[in-house]
Amino acid sequence: MLFDVKAMGASHEVLAYTLEASDEADARRLILEQGRRVISLHARQALMRVTRRRRLPLVQFSEELVALLDAGLTLVEGIEALTEKEAQASARRTLAQLRERLYQGATLSTALAEQTDQFPPLYVATVRASERSGALRDALLRYVAYQRQIDVLRKKVISASIYPMVLMGAGALVSLFLLGYVVPRFSSIYEDMGGNLPLASRLLMRWGQLISGHGLALGLALLAALGAVAWGATRPASRAWIGRRLASIPSVGLQLHTYQLARLYRTVGMLLRGGVPAVSALQMSEGVLGERLRQPFRLAIEAIRSGKSVTHAMEQHGLTTPVAVRMLRVGERSGSMGEMMERIAAFYDEELARAVDILTRLIEPLLMSLIGIVIGLIVVLMYFPIFELAGSLQ
Repeated sequence: MLFDVKAMGASHEVLAYTLEASDEADARRLILEQGRRVISLHARQALMRVTRRRRLPLVQFSEELVALLDAGLTLVEGIEALTEKEAQASARRTLAQLRERLYQGATLSTALAEQTDQFPPLYVATVRASERSGALRDALLRYVAYQRQIDVLRKKVISASIYPMVLMGAGALVSLFLLGYVVPRFSSIYEDMGGNLPLASRLLMRWGQLISGHGLALGLALLAALGAVAWGATRPASRAWIGRRLASIPSVGLQLHTYQLARLYRTVGMLLRGGVPAVSALQMSEGVLGERLRQPFRLAIEAIRSGKSVTHAMEQHGLTTPVAVRMLRVGERSGSMGEMMERIAAFYDEELARAVDILTRLIEPLLMSLIGIVIGLIVVLMYFPIFELAGSLQ
């Protein structure tokens, strides 16, 4: 959900911006974590979401800004150059607002934090940590590398799902053609043989007669059902329900758990290497976890704040694997926890890539077999009365 926020900042300035959160309580929690006091908070109506600005491509923005800084431009000059070359209206407005805030003397992290609909807290925290050390360029490159590593696995999953989705689509189209065009014509031929047909063939013929008599109404109902499914798939509650159902499948649930841990470790590792304190880095990384892991993660943060080691707290609340526990202990002993967490994430990514590859190789022949069985069954049931008729003539 989107919320229109008016809040008081740390310097007692009044800030007005848009915030994305799951509900009002989550929005208030995010505002308090940013060190601000809520003045007013209003949820936007659903129709207003269509008109919200497109998010600035952060990877492209960061790479271009680094290139300009390397060329010797100052930060303000770099933002000015990016604003002038930007052709997309919403991105130009975003960069113009950044430029104006920098003119007013605000730091880059402050200017970014005022536009929460464009710059996520993780990005703002990375920039804020770099301002303390004066290494903005390194921080931006670190975020670019982080985002690309996140995208690699996502692209692998998407590319692996394309062929199965094409198979399912082709099978569904062929089945709909048979049921919607061929079967109704066969049903009119077999109409006088209804009593002599097997039950499955009679049901198929009844379906053909139903299509013949109410084809338009059934087509509209099918389109409405597909639209309802597509709309429901975009709802947070629906996605959460689907996630719970998938997580309840042992093998799938284990891979989803590993995927969330990989994102968590990579995010925390990137923040730690950027100079963010451990507890703050953990708090800012909560958003990458699903609902089922957020409560254990909050308990782990409280345990760390009370003095327990990161390894013990994460292990106690089910946020590790045997390999991760050993690597975290090494990271704590050597003082390189950020680098070790990124190595754990890379290890998880390799495991997930192998699992996706194996699943793809298994699911493709299974889908082809299933589609062949369904289409073959429809064809056999259509032609079965002809076999019966030929047998009776003999």
